[in-house]
Amino acid sequence: MKEVTVQELKSMMDAHENFQLIDVREPHEAEACSINGELIPMAEVPSNIDKISRDKKVIIHCRSGARSSNIIQYLEQNHQFENLYNLKGGIMAWAKEIDTSLNPI
Repeated sequence: MKEVTVQELKSMMDAHENFQLIDVREPHEAEACSINGELIPMAEVPSNIDKISRDKKVIIHCRSGARSSNIIQYLEQNHQFENLYNLKGGIMAWAKEIDTSLNPI
């Protein structure tokens, strides 16, 4: 599985690169802290396949990287996506290494 680190994601954001960031956490988790990903909770991904880009890099994140990893496996195996990247360590790594003001739940 392809991954990006939080440092790589920060660099991509700073450079205004064209990519899609998807947050597969639950709404209450996103309300507590967010890095401005498009919220598609894990259970809703199968009914929202059309919202996931196929023509640019798509970075999927969750709290720690486990749920996003499972979603990427599902999308690659069942919907032939080839442009997906897991955010290594999820928003927990972001809060630890990039923005220490965040407090993910």
